[in-house]
This record gives sequence, C-alpha cells and structure tokens, in this order.
Amino acid sequence: MATFTSSLPDHLLEQLSQAAKDLQLPKNKIIEKALEIYLEQLDRAAFLKSYKKMANDPDMLAMAEEGMADYFKQLEDLDKE
Repeated sequence: MATFTSSLPDHLLEQLSQAAKDLQLPKNKIIEKALEIYLEQLDRAAFLKSYKKMANDPDMLAMAEEGMADYFKQLEDLDKE
C-alpha cells in the first residue's frame, strides 16, 4: 500500500478526529472509505450524464426502441409456450 500525505483544513481535521474517536477507527480508514464513496459518486454522475446525452440522440433512441420490440416479442413467444 502506498503512503499519501496531505494537509486538511483545521475544521475537517477536527471532525475527522472526532469521527475516528466515535467510530473507534483509524483516521486513514475513514478517509479511505470517504474517498471511495466520493469517487463512486463521480462515476455515477458521469454515467448519468452519458445517459442523459444519449436520451437526446435520435439514433440511440431508435436502437433502444428496436431492442424493446425484440424483447417484447421474446416475452410473447415465451407466453405461448
């Protein structure tokens, strides 16, 4: 595992220290989890942005509609069995 050194504003460092004490966890574990959550949220935001962009793309909508028609036909065929 690599070592990372950084500075934090005093108010954040105080909150981190209090959280570490309350949760009985090392500060680095709290920072690690917070960073994982933050990066996950960035990925989700990028994913959402790409879907919103595709929603305005007529070609993507046409492909999705074709796919739904095929899926619906498969469901109908399964109901007949």
